[in-house]
Amino acid sequence: MPTTQENLKEAFAGESQANQKYRAFAKKAEQDGFGAIAKLFRLTAEAERIHAEGHLKSLDGVGSTADNLQAAISGETFEFSDMYPPMLKQAQAEGHKAKRMFEYAVAAEEVHAKLYQLALDAVKQGKDLVADFYLCPVCGYIEMGKPEVACPVCGTKPERFILAE
Repeated sequence: MPTTQENLKEAFAGESQANQKYRAFAKKAEQDGFGAIAKLFRLTAEAERIHAEGHLKSLDGVGSTADNLQAAISGETFEFSDMYPPMLKQAQAEGHKAKRMFEYAVAAEEVHAKLYQLALDAVKQGKDLVADFYLCPVCGYIEMGKPEVACPVCGTKPERFILAE
């Protein structure tokens, strides 16, 4: 029988995946002209986020901002150095379309880790970062400051980047 800690980890993973899946489903419903169904998917995605966040808190997975940044650096570093490279290699060997997103993820996750390190350095000095952040909507690359050139990961035009609110 699994422990409550193991159940919380499984529940957190499941709710997190449901959140993302329902957000993707909402986009598709919107594209297909089903606005009310898209709203239902988005609202349910938010409910799943609430559940996931509650499970993460029960796991004591939310610490100080410095602790959270260190956890984020570790997670992003694991993704670009250990997790995605063998996935990319496998997708390339199979000629699978997933190789493009795996390539994007390897590059973008490394940038995320670097940005989190900058943030951690600032927090250790008692400061916040003073910058706007822009997201590439294609590959997930994040630019600190308004992008003036195409995305270095996927080539998306700078005007397509999304300003973080």
